[in-house]
Amino acid sequence: MCNTAVFYGKELASYGFGQSHPFNSNRIYSFWSKFIALNIDKSNQITIEKPKLASKDALLQFHDKHYVDLVEESSKQGAGFLDVGDTPAFKGVFEASCYVVGSSLEALVLVMEKTNGILHAFTPIGGLHHARRGSAGGFCVFNDIGIMIMYAKKKYGLKRICYVDIDAHHGDGVYYEFEQDSSVYIADIHEDGRYLYPGTGNEGETGLGDAMGTKLNISLKPNSSDSDFISSFDKVEEFINSVAKPELIIFQCGADGIRGDPLTHLQYTSKAHSYATEKLHLLSHKHCNGRLVALGGGGYNQTNIADGWTAVIQSLINSV
Repeated sequence: MCNTAVFYGKELASYGFGQSHPFNSNRIYSFWSKFIALNIDKSNQITIEKPKLASKDALLQFHDKHYVDLVEESSKQGAGFLDVGDTPAFKGVFEASCYVVGSSLEALVLVMEKTNGILHAFTPIGGLHHARRGSAGGFCVFNDIGIMIMYAKKKYGLKRICYVDIDAHHGDGVYYEFEQDSSVYIADIHEDGRYLYPGTGNEGETGLGDAMGTKLNISLKPNSSDSDFISSFDKVEEFINSVAKPELIIFQCGADGIRGDPLTHLQYTSKAHSYATEKLHLLSHKHCNGRLVALGGGGYNQTNIADGWTAVIQSLINSV
């Protein structure tokens, strides 16, 4: 039996940019409402975990000190932007962002150490894949994924980490920061950058230097369907089996590729999330003793968020 930790609490809901902003606090509550309605919380394979606050030292595993200091100061002022205009500061943004990072790091620790038999973990407000070492980007203040990767390498000595991203937006803040790192394998399925922020993730981008061939970018045209996603994900499965052979899988399962998202043009259903999770679940048991951490990522249609994220968790507890 695979135990799965799910993180939830008002501290994670504090990471939001106001009710009129696409990334608002309603996102986590929409997910939680369906999670409870489906009685997933009653499963003996589910453990509910409270959010955890990351230390400033943890942020500095990945981010530049001048940027961390900027966010901390902007958090006190509660005004201005942390990038060119997508990611506004608000009072308490530093602490809210630290809860996102801390929860993702705790998810990693639980999985790596198999605490209480936990092999998998899901945190809904995580997967902030646009933040760079020295700046915010695309609603992402601190890159919890990058911090997790650095922590996994330093604390646990991992040499083969696989990051899989199915968010409609390319995970530029992860890809470019690890583009030359041969220990980080990246498979990213996203909407073609010619039609969507951040405009990156060309299929010719496969890594640089010693890391050439350790990255896989798959870009899909607007209106791509579940069948397009599934055929693309089969390439991800082959990449993991033949190239990555990971010791840990980190899965960014953004729900903004589901039909009806206000910011994107893809036409998936939550079946795409079920399919990807089922495959990654099997792969995690094949290659890395079940070590799989899933992060909610994007998604700006409340129904889609609820459907996509609960599909991920159900796939983790219903297979293998």
